[in-house]
Amino acid sequence: MKKFVFIYYGNNKAENMTEEQSKAVMEKWMAWYGSLNSQVVDGGNPFASNGMSVTSSETALIPADMWPAKGYTIIEAADMDAAVKIAQGCPMLEDDSEGTVRVYEALPM
Repeated sequence: MKKFVFIYYGNNKAENMTEEQSKAVMEKWMAWYGSLNSQVVDGGNPFASNGMSVTSSETALIPADMWPAKGYTIIEAADMDAAVKIAQGCPMLEDDSEGTVRVYEALPM
């Protein structure tokens, strides 16, 4: 099995949701994770909104309009096609009209 990193992007913000909406979203995520069983290597975490961009010449806050990453998950799958199929079931794609999951294979060192 290979490892794949899912990086989540979107516009929904927890602070703009009601308690009921947040609970419904969390239930969808937990059901999705539950369906993945042992394929989840690292369930990940959401990211804070104050990410920084670091280059050799500057350090700057990533502005909200730059579509910053929202969080990550690491899974195991046979290949990229299998990982993409798993990503297509991500609740973010249903709950956020601009939701995207970027899938990267984590290469062994």
